[in-house]
Amino acid sequence: MNAQILQACKELIDDAKVNCVDIVFKEICLEILARARHVLTEKQFKSLVDYAAEKMREKASFEMRRELLAVR
Repeated sequence: MNAQILQACKELIDDAKVNCVDIVFKEICLEILARARHVLTEKQFKSLVDYAAEKMREKASFEMRRELLAVR
């Protein structure tokens, strides 16, 4: 069951990455992590934190689309 919760959290993070501006994305990630902390094992939570951190380092696709539109 925890593996399914971990996967669902990653999918929520991915969805937010695609559909939100960077600041909103980061806020959503923090909320997901805060809630996930109570239901995942320590190892799974660490994995999710690493996953979220990597996604935060990536340039948001929403931001990239906005920049592309601005260039046109």
